[in-house]
Amino acid sequence: MHVSHLSLADFRSYARAEVPLDPGVTAFVGPNGQGKTNLVEAIGYLATLGSHRVSSDAPLVRMGADRAVVRAAVVQGERRQLVELELNPGRANRARINRSSQVRPRDVLGIVRTVLFAPEDLALVKGDPGERRKFLDELVTARSPRMAGVRSDYERVLKQRNTLLKSAAMARRHGGRSMDLSTLDVWDQHLARAGAELLAQRLDLIATLLPLADKAYEQLAPGGGPLGLAYKCSAGESVDSGAARTREALYEVLLAALGEVRKQEIERGVTLVGPHRDDVLLRLGELPAKGYASHGESWSYALALRLASYELLRSEGGEPVLILDDVFAELDARRRERLAELVAPGEQVLVTAAVDDDVPGVLVGARFGVSGGEVTRL
Repeated sequence: MHVSHLSLADFRSYARAEVPLDPGVTAFVGPNGQGKTNLVEAIGYLATLGSHRVSSDAPLVRMGADRAVVRAAVVQGERRQLVELELNPGRANRARINRSSQVRPRDVLGIVRTVLFAPEDLALVKGDPGERRKFLDELVTARSPRMAGVRSDYERVLKQRNTLLKSAAMARRHGGRSMDLSTLDVWDQHLARAGAELLAQRLDLIATLLPLADKAYEQLAPGGGPLGLAYKCSAGESVDSGAARTREALYEVLLAALGEVRKQEIERGVTLVGPHRDDVLLRLGELPAKGYASHGESWSYALALRLASYELLRSEGGEPVLILDDVFAELDARRRERLAELVAPGEQVLVTAAVDDDVPGVLVGARFGVSGGEVTRL
């Protein structure tokens, strides 16, 4: 799969941009702050409905505009599709496929698939659990786009359940009458049902990803492993990522855990159990990666997770677009060359760099200069 054309309107720094793209390697080169990352961010947005740089859509709309449009022509074998997203901060986003009538934004998931390397990836190792949960859930959805609906259902139920708990907590603190919490049992069931589906997908993903990540780390940093990935479940028991668990069993585990912490939840006004509070424990050799791995080891670990993601998606049908956003400048010479050799065979590889020298020689292909909001083929 590859993107053959990218069109932007009022996205980030671009009032308008039309960028024809070819299979193979394409590098966007130019000084920092000129809009290189904005181009690949737009393609990543089509794949995930989110940005790797910000958590909301508002910064993606050009100053002074009320909406932004990202459109891409996508080629997969003999099939060609045109996918479009209209970003409307504060209002519902809109989507179109092949210029047809409006569809839900999540219906475009799976048309564009990307694996994106960026400096922000260091947070996968050094950052808080939310970074690792986001990594898992975006990959889960790339494997199975229907999971976007499951994630949406879970977040909706979680929000409504938290609202009920917060109201109960406030009433208790202010000495008011006890609230009727009979509906909490129903919300528990809904949360456990959606949570069990998401948890099952995450556990399967970790079990599948571990050998691929371990192999990738060995390629990047020979002799530096092995890697370990373990799921840390807030339901109160250590969930082995290799254990065979049915969704029904996970549902029962979550439901029981919610019952056990209900008193604390009512006191604190927040849901304390569920996938939204889980984590992934990353190990390098015998030690936790977070807090023990060096800067170079942390970088290699994060890159190994992305390379493993790429291999997994490719093995399950449809090679994703590889995006390397200002990554090579962050690496030492050895890791730079190893990474370049690993990604060079990709069907489509998009690279951003401040100067030509940051693009390894093995990554031969098209070059675009990016400066002052203009994208020019060199």
